Amino acid sequence: MYVVPPPGGGNGGRGAADAAEMPRVYEAWKGSNIFFLGGRFIFGPDVRSLLLTVFLIVAPASIFCVFVARNLMDHFPHHKGISIMAVAVAFTLYDLVLLLLTSGRDPGIIPRNAHPPEPEGYEGSSEVGDGQTPQFRLPRMKDVVVNGITVKIKYCETCMLYRPPRCSHCSICNNCVERFDHHCPWVGQCIGLRNYRFFFMFVSSTMILCLYVFGFCWVYIKKIMDAEELSIWKAMRKTPASIALIAYTFISVWFVGGLTVFHLYLISSNQTTYENFRYRYDRHENPYYRGVVDNFKEIFCTGIPVSRNRFRERVPREQRSLRGGGFVSPSMGGGAVTDLEMGRKAGWGNNEGGLGDASPELGRAQHPRRSSWGRKSGSWEMSPEVLALAAGAGGDSKRTDGGGGGGANTS
Repeated sequence: MYVVPPPGGGNGGRGAADAAEMPRVYEAWKGSNIFFLGGRFIFGPDVRSLLLTVFLIVAPASIFCVFVARNLMDHFPHHKGISIMAVAVAFTLYDLVLLLLTSGRDPGIIPRNAHPPEPEGYEGSSEVGDGQTPQFRLPRMKDVVVNGITVKIKYCETCMLYRPPRCSHCSICNNCVERFDHHCPWVGQCIGLRNYRFFFMFVSSTMILCLYVFGFCWVYIKKIMDAEELSIWKAMRKTPASIALIAYTFISVWFVGGLTVFHLYLISSNQTTYENFRYRYDRHENPYYRGVVDNFKEIFCTGIPVSRNRFRERVPREQRSLRGGGFVSPSMGGGAVTDLEMGRKAGWGNNEGGLGDASPELGRAQHPRRSSWGRKSGSWEMSPEVLALAAGAGGDSKRTDGGGGGGANTS
């Protein structure tokens, strides 16, 4: 963490120089993401798999243009055959743009907190005995009501915040993502609130491209049969590229076609892949269902929210969090003190950053009083932003008792 230099007239030049030396957000990012072009593109840690996906799209499209579409140009009058290649090239480029929009943008990452939510009565209401640091236990789960249905939200120990409804922590990218659907290794990115639309368009357009190549390969074989009066088997021998493309697209269309149909079902029922596999809304009511038409409008006809992260901005300097007032993780025992930065167990003997000997009084005096969403708070109540996100997910939202509920922390 970094400390913001105090404003001063005499040190204005030095302060500007220090600000210029401050790293940008993407340079100090705590997730596992990989950034390109100075933070303009954000990818997952498995971004190399994106190269394989590009190859699987470009290679067969190139073979089709060279060995099939180019030969079909002479089999149609008035130069209509040129359109076959033009459509193939345009659709391939369109598919690659959708792939980049899916994999190279913020999927809906919720910024981490510098400190965990502050418990109620933090200023000395807890008893301290034998000179030990007071410890507070944050509830693992809280309840919100979405469309009259209670939905549990969980505390993320890594990001130190209560996740909004439909949010989950991706263990691969190490981020909490809004409306988390899944982590797709083929695009090397999480699929969430801000890129799900482009992901579905990419998958469906890939299916259409496969069908296009598959169909015109058969058209080319039929043209050879008619031109040379050959049987289908002899005509197929004359164009091995068409046979390879037919086999390749036939296998591929089962994968991308099945994925397209599956996500059409998810959109129509307003589910995510994560929710479908984990919660099984066929066993109980889905609080996010709005009707088939409105469910499709929510995905395709609503504005994409602005990213919560400004990756190219300078990191604001702030005081390093002290380990004075210990917070007990919901999943740890009463004697465990968690590291406020990383969610790890920390011992007082670990003098990282020169703060291992900080007294409890020093920790309480300098521990920034911030809630999980960056507002001042003296309780465990959830911030208005969490409740607003719950309201946006399904309409009516309110807090219910259930703060101490158990359950595994899904990551």
